Amino acid sequence: MPVLLLLDLVGTFAFALNGALTAVRVARVDLVGVVTLGMVTAVGGGIMRDVLLGAVPPAAFADWRYLTVAAAGGLLAFLFGRGLNRFSRSIDVLDAAGLALFAVTGAGKALASGMGPVQAIILGAVTGVGGGTLRDVLVRRLPSVLSSGLYAIPALAGAALVVAADAADVRRLLEVPVAMWAAAVCFTIRVAGLHFGLDAPKPPGVPRD
Repeated sequence: MPVLLLLDLVGTFAFALNGALTAVRVARVDLVGVVTLGMVTAVGGGIMRDVLLGAVPPAAFADWRYLTVAAAGGLLAFLFGRGLNRFSRSIDVLDAAGLALFAVTGAGKALASGMGPVQAIILGAVTGVGGGTLRDVLVRRLPSVLSSGLYAIPALAGAALVVAADAADVRRLLEVPVAMWAAAVCFTIRVAGLHFGLDAPKPPGVPRD
């Protein structure tokens, strides 16, 4: 299995677990609802990216492993959600890992499809934040990408590093190390934001939460 595909599947599982646990904590839905929200969180961003790229059917439907891994994460959250809620901080770290991996692989796929640098950065970020945005809309919650400045910004940073490495002709020679390094930067920014309560500036006169 190619390393980048493995990273994509790890990100899929992390997002599925996070999305399903959100369903358990917030939406109070049944088995179908928990697994569905987990799967939407896991594959939603990738589907958006592939549709925008014209890569149809999307990878989530062309490769059985994506839906299988996403369903497994959702089912795990349903079965052990009460116990896993005690590890909410660890789940946030998993979410940061999923964000980082998806932003990097999303930007890489956009570049491989012939997209320009700006488009690749945007599509990398969409891959990272798209599933979580769909999840939040479905549970009638303000999407994290709109309420937390250090959610979209890390994704943009990770995607931009991949694009910069590609422009410098470094990525072709060191594809996996570049992906890991870019993902690590995205992950570090997101985790630092969670740990220190950091956020992007808000409009003047708008109180912070």
